[in-house]
Amino acid sequence: MALSALDLFSVGIGPSSSHTVGPMRAAKLFAEGLKGDGHLSSTTRVQAELFGSLGATGRGHGSDKAVVLGLQGLDPETVNTSTADDQVAAAALDAELRIGGDHRVDFNWDEDVVLHRRKSLPAHPNGMTFRALNHAGAVLSERSFYSIGGGFVVDGAVGPGDNVVADDTVLPFPFTTADELLEICRRESMSISDVMLANELVWRSEAELREKLLALWAVMRECVDNGCTAEGILPGGLNVRRRAPSLFNTLTADTGVTDPLRAMEWVNLFALAVNEENAAGGRIVTAPTNGAAGIVPAVLHYYVKFVPGADDDGVVRFLLAAAAVGILFKINASISGAEVGCQGEVGSACSMAAAGLCEVLGGTPEQVENAAEVGIEHNLGLTCDPVGGLVQIPCIERNAIASVKAINAARLALHGDGSHKVSLDKAIKTMRETGADMKTKYKETSRGGLAVNVIEC
Repeated sequence: MALSALDLFSVGIGPSSSHTVGPMRAAKLFAEGLKGDGHLSSTTRVQAELFGSLGATGRGHGSDKAVVLGLQGLDPETVNTSTADDQVAAAALDAELRIGGDHRVDFNWDEDVVLHRRKSLPAHPNGMTFRALNHAGAVLSERSFYSIGGGFVVDGAVGPGDNVVADDTVLPFPFTTADELLEICRRESMSISDVMLANELVWRSEAELREKLLALWAVMRECVDNGCTAEGILPGGLNVRRRAPSLFNTLTADTGVTDPLRAMEWVNLFALAVNEENAAGGRIVTAPTNGAAGIVPAVLHYYVKFVPGADDDGVVRFLLAAAAVGILFKINASISGAEVGCQGEVGSACSMAAAGLCEVLGGTPEQVENAAEVGIEHNLGLTCDPVGGLVQIPCIERNAIASVKAINAARLALHGDGSHKVSLDKAIKTMRETGADMKTKYKETSRGGLAVNVIEC
């Protein structure tokens, strides 16, 4: 099994990688399958059922809308975020879908996209089933998919507990644990980003990889710019006001301020801007998920804005080192809030950002691993309890707090020699076990924690 940095980082649409991006990709896969199997011309109706966490919080996460867009051949990378809602509304109003973009079928919004709040499929909390019917109501095709976090989608044939996408590519420096990664670094006298780069060259040239990573960085920058200028109230009914624009205006106006914590204010701004854009359904980079999409960009912006000598080479190395840590979480635990709580999203993103920053600040592989461990250790047990099923409270603020925490983790690690009592591998194992012990109501169902107590107040 092999994962690329470009698997961990991808361009998508808000507000959720598992609940929006994943269902959109799954729906498109189903539509493409109908065409490939020769069933499309006989299909007169398509039904979608969402289960588990998708059913419980799918309305607030836009899962139902994502399914409609995906069935019509749209994907998260290129869908027009400014017209997406209008396209869904038009499908509901016209009572028709254009499967794959051109084949017309009847569509009833209330009957054809069903969210089951209390039912689950066996392999993962984020399950969905698609069904194509002919004019007589006979089932032509039925397939289930699982959205396993970060926009990753696997077919329903996956066994319980499987949480990765299979890839049998042979890598020059394969690793599945942090200990293995550190041993490669010691043996080959390589940095963590060097190891990742060598592995990435199996899929594409260094020039192509660099171009793609810097393109992701450009999307991150554009997302921050958009978030800093888009004022108003976030959609969904909680009446959460965007804070990034006013904070941006304050920071840019007070140029003479000598506050020693000024950099932290900017980091808060970067994270808020990204996650407010995500909450509004804007274009973001999953890093490694949408709910935690602000942390890596915020810390990367900190590097570029406040670290002397920062350049594009550093941006590339930052993302490669961060991806190495993200891969460890993906294959040894989970990055899905519905599976392990927010420790799998914000916790893993904090760990990734800490590793990336430590790498570009000159940290040794041991110090980078230490920074990553600090980043996750102090997010262990973090629940996913979004108020109203929306990726807003506490998600937006949580990204800002974790971004500052990631910077602190990197700086702490740089003051040491890389040796520490708790290894990254042990912290990831602990995160997986903690997620297994966590009650379902704290795992992206909005049936516990802040999600119920804020409403009751």
